[in-house]
Parts: sequence; structure tokens; C-alpha cells
Amino acid sequence: MYNFEYQRAQSVADAAKALGAKEEAKLLAGGMTLIPTLKQRLAKPSDLVDLGRIAELKGIKRDGNAIVVGAMTRHVEVATSDLVKSAIPALAHLAEGIGDPQVRNRGTIGGSVANNDPAADYPAAVLGLNATVITNKRKIAADDFFKGMFETALAPDEIITAVSFPVAEKAGYSKFPNPASRYAVVGVMVARTGGQVRVAVTGAGPVVFRQKDMEAALGRSWSADAVANIKQSAAGLNSDIHASAEYRAHLVTVMAKRAVQAAG
Repeated sequence: MYNFEYQRAQSVADAAKALGAKEEAKLLAGGMTLIPTLKQRLAKPSDLVDLGRIAELKGIKRDGNAIVVGAMTRHVEVATSDLVKSAIPALAHLAEGIGDPQVRNRGTIGGSVANNDPAADYPAAVLGLNATVITNKRKIAADDFFKGMFETALAPDEIITAVSFPVAEKAGYSKFPNPASRYAVVGVMVARTGGQVRVAVTGAGPVVFRQKDMEAALGRSWSADAVANIKQSAAGLNSDIHASAEYRAHLVTVMAKRAVQAAG
């Protein structure tokens, strides 16, 4: 681990000021990705700005027809929230399957979304549920947020403060997890909200994406049979020691069917 300056922010404004003051400063949320990266000397930030004590970034609330989750809310809190379970059960189910108990008790939704790991679960929820990512500067629609592998629409001095999830009429999430890390080899979120159907796929490609053919099929008939014969192209999908691109393409259909069944 390289040397760095540690700063404990007391407010979002305080964190933004510290982040903007140094070009190589990084935010520290749960640290589930950043700390191992630092230990392996794969990153060399000049400063770490800790968000852990900022109360305004924590908590879950209902705002009209949406569930708003503060950026520093831990995975375990989303998984066990009675509010989330009653309004968007699929979101609670997704959070419950992230990593292991240690990760769920330290990792945060804001950190996961900002990091945008191609095999993370939350990007599928954000894109599939058509969520809005709220920052200290603006609101970013899900379709505009995820740009590429570990790349988002966030500016260098921009901080996620919350994620707003519309309450879906039906939603389900299913993933084929890596047995060691519990990251998604392939995960699929399906949702119907206000008559619109969305299908988001994580783990399969270098960035979370929507499966438009499945969306159209489910728009005509909400059933697992509607997506059973839709084949995902393997072109451009991830291929590694865990699964080939062709196997991931097959899993997209399998996980989509299971997600629809879970949604009811």
C-alpha cells in the first residue's frame, strides 16, 4: 500500500471540497473494492476521503412512488429493510445475495454503483428498475449512468448521495453466482413499472445492459415462456476461467426465466 493522506469528511459539502482539492483524491465508502486494490498497490491516491460519518448519506425512505436509498446505506440494511421488502422485494432479495456477511455488513450501495464492477448486482437493479442516481450536483437517469467497465457518468468531483428506485408492479432478480466471490457470472433483473418492461443483465458483458428482445416479449406476455426461446448473442460478452462467452449467453436466458418466475 502506498502512502496517502486520510481525511474524514463531516458533510457532503466537506467531502466534495476535499475531493476537488486534490486531483488524485479518492472517496472511501465501504472499501470493499478500494481497500484490496490499495493493498495490491494497483492504485495510488494522494488522499482518501472517508464518507463513513456523514449521516445525510444513510437511510432508506419512501418518497411518493419511489424508495430512496442513501448512498452510504449498507447492503444488509437494504436486505433487511421492511420498507424495501414490502415495496420492492426483488431489491431486498438482490441485496441479500451480495458477497458474504462481511461484505454485506460493510459494503454500500453508493460505493457499488459508483464502482460499476461489471459483475456487481446493484447495476442490474438500477438499470432494471429504471432508478435515478442522485448526486451532489444533479440527477442521472439509469440509462445514462453506466458507460463502460468501471466507468460511469460521474464527474471527478461528483458524489452519489442516494439512489431512487421507482416501485415496480412486478420485479424479480436471479443470478448464477461465482461460488467463491458471489459476484454474478450472470444476473438478470426484470421489472414492469407503469406498463414499461425492462430487463437488465449484469456479469455477462463488460457493462450492465438491457436485453431489448426480452423486454419486447415480456411486454406482450409476462411469463417465463415468453423469454424461453430468446437467444442472447455471445458477441462481446465476457469470457474467462469462470465461464465462456457462449455459456454466459446461455445463462442470460436461464436467469431471465427464473427472474420472471420470481417476480410472479
